[in-house]
Amino acid sequence: VQLVESGGGLVQAGGSLSVSCAASEFTFGDYCIGWFRQAPGREREGVSCICGSNGSTWNSNSVKGRFTMSSDSAKNTVYLRMNSLTPEDTAVYYCAAVPRYGSSCRSPSSVRYWGQGTQVTVSS
Repeated sequence: VQLVESGGGLVQAGGSLSVSCAASEFTFGDYCIGWFRQAPGREREGVSCICGSNGSTWNSNSVKGRFTMSSDSAKNTVYLRMNSLTPEDTAVYYCAAVPRYGSSCRSPSSVRYWGQGTQVTVSS
């Protein structure tokens, strides 16, 4: 499985940004795709996750109501739409593949494959 993120960048507080993750050699039947982020000096944390072809999703409390994850199974691509961004959302965002069964999509320790990461910076 290979994961390639795109998008990210610099945005002002209150703005929106989207990041995407293209997965190769991947099936939604075997893996969930999660977004994790890591800010300087902080631990990597789970942000959002999508599982299965029906696209069931999970969002952390810190982004619930602001971030939306979606998928396009035909393109093997997942998207994270981030609205109402704040400086606290500034981090490197990583796309990751987590085995669909027997693992928690919310935990970095469950990740089988990582993308290279993309920087999201929110200015105040």
